[in-house]
Order: sequence, then structure tokens, then C-alpha cells
Amino acid sequence: MNDPAAFIRAQTVIAAPPLVPEVRLHLATEVTPLWRATEATLADDDVPPPYWAFAWPGGQALARYLLDNPEIVRGRHVLDFASGSGLVAIAAARAGAATATAADIDPLAAAAIALNAEANGATLSIVDEDLLDRPGGTWDLVLAGDVCYEQPMAGRTTAWLRRLAAGGVEVLIGDPGRTYRPTAGLVERARHVVRTSLDLECRERQETVVWQLLPDGG
Repeated sequence: MNDPAAFIRAQTVIAAPPLVPEVRLHLATEVTPLWRATEATLADDDVPPPYWAFAWPGGQALARYLLDNPEIVRGRHVLDFASGSGLVAIAAARAGAATATAADIDPLAAAAIALNAEANGATLSIVDEDLLDRPGGTWDLVLAGDVCYEQPMAGRTTAWLRRLAAGGVEVLIGDPGRTYRPTAGLVERARHVVRTSLDLECRERQETVVWQLLPDGG
């Protein structure tokens, strides 16, 4: 794709997620047209589906939690893993993180994160490599919203996050009850009901939990 930013601007509008009205993002108003537009690009550029164009429940719950409890991120080095739109990284930056890094392997997501950060006056670093093969980084806090929706990614991600937690990193995940969420080694930190779309989810409201992931699954 020659101009990802132009594609994103053409396919989205700037809007606020329901649970996080303080943040404005480039979001899709209709699911099917954007999916088809991205699929037309897929054939040539192997671009993943446009997960970056939606504010998923897990990310909204995490962002809300950070903005309501800024002491969690204040002065810390924060990674938003599988960032998508960059919502959680933007919330971390606004809540006072020393550094906020958004990681996503989708090049369109990286472009969307840059546009969304600019729209919110947030300073972010953007990483577009697969971090799951790396031992870790310089982060104090790692955040992951809605990463447990399919295997084998959920298994790889959970194992990596547990290794980080074992090394002293605080790991928080936002999850609305996805199929492959770990069932042990979790401590509930917050719970929210997130308004969603029936185009994307099976119900109009999703109860979504912010969990702290512990090193040992028990």
C-alpha cells in the first residue's frame, strides 16, 4: 500500500469509543465496507484484517482503568502489546507514563496508531516487529487488550506475558471473556460493561475485566 495514512483517513471517521470519551480515534463506521476495502489490498500486500479500526472491549476497559487510576502508569515505561488503534498506549501517555510504546505487526495499524496519537496530542513510540520471540524489554508495565480470541496466538502471547511477569514486569490484560483467555493465575483489577456493535460481537454490551496476569498459572 503506497499511502496507508490516506487509506485510513478515507475509510474511517474520527470518533470517541463509548467507554473512553476523552480519546478520539480513526474508527470504522461500517464493518463490511472497510473489511472489503482491506481485502482488496490483501491480495497484493498481505495486509491483516483491519482490527486497528475498531475499539475492542478489552482495550476500552484497559484505557478506562488507566485514565481512572493514573498512578498505575505515572512515571513508568509502558508497552501496549497488539495495540491495534493505539487506544491503550494513548491512555497510558495521557495518564502520565514516562514512555508509552505501541506494538503491532500490522503496518496499517502502525499508521493508524501514528494518526491517532497525533489526534490526541500523545507522544508514542511505535514498534512493528513480533515481540513474542524477544525475551523482554525495558518496560515496567505491559498492557494487552483482547489478545485471547484465537489460537495459537493466545497461547504464545500468554506464555510470553507470563515470562515477563516472572521477570518483575506488571502485566495487565483486558478481556471480555474470549475463548482462549487463561483461566488461572489471574487477579481481577477492574470490571466494566462496554457498549459494542452486533456487527462485531454477539451482544450489544460486553462485561469486560481488567486482569493482572501472574507468572504462574497455578
